[in-house]
Amino acid sequence: MFSLFTNPDKKRQKLLEKVENEILKDYLSTPMPDLKLPASEVEFLALDFETTGLDANKEAILSIGCTLIKDGRVKLSENSHHFIQVNREIPPESVVIHKITDDRAQTGEHLHNVLEMLLEKMKGRVLLVHYDKIERNFFNAACKEIYGDAPPLLIVDTLAIAQKRQDKLPQGFTPNSLRLFNLRAAYGLPRYNAHSALEDAIATAELFLAQMANGDGLERVRLKDLLSK
Repeated sequence: MFSLFTNPDKKRQKLLEKVENEILKDYLSTPMPDLKLPASEVEFLALDFETTGLDANKEAILSIGCTLIKDGRVKLSENSHHFIQVNREIPPESVVIHKITDDRAQTGEHLHNVLEMLLEKMKGRVLLVHYDKIERNFFNAACKEIYGDAPPLLIVDTLAIAQKRQDKLPQGFTPNSLRLFNLRAAYGLPRYNAHSALEDAIATAELFLAQMANGDGLERVRLKDLLSK
């Protein structure tokens, strides 16, 4: 999981000293949560990106959904769902998965506007995702394109939590068992529509709370023990 040899808040302070973009500077002005805090005292922003593919350097973000976990509860009043303007042809296989057509994408919001909103929501919070390589890589690529720099992130990955637990099972596991809807089913959570950014963000938030309830609990787990690398 997270390495204590790197200090993300020191990286935040160092980047703040040199960054010129005012939006990124405003985000970096807020300290990150203390890594020693119990998870119950941390606010988590559950986040999901739907994209045209897996390569953040070549593909585009189609939609962004997020919700908030505060005081151990999902705050649905904090839900946010945005379709991103994509001025390029969307691959047919992507349309089949996400149901986001070229016409829908062309009338979406500009990524720089949504990214500004997202950075505001991220202040002082920890990102919560399922399979962090997608959100981490696409977020970093978007920030570098728009702001010239990508800020350090604190990310908790529900897939990594599940894999760490299943690694200890004598019978092992299959990669398919780590998919979001299969993990939710294992905890008795209802199945939502897949590949909707907002519904996947809510599904991830609920899965995380179920994982914590079936582990040591939010009160006993320290943030540093949950973080992805």
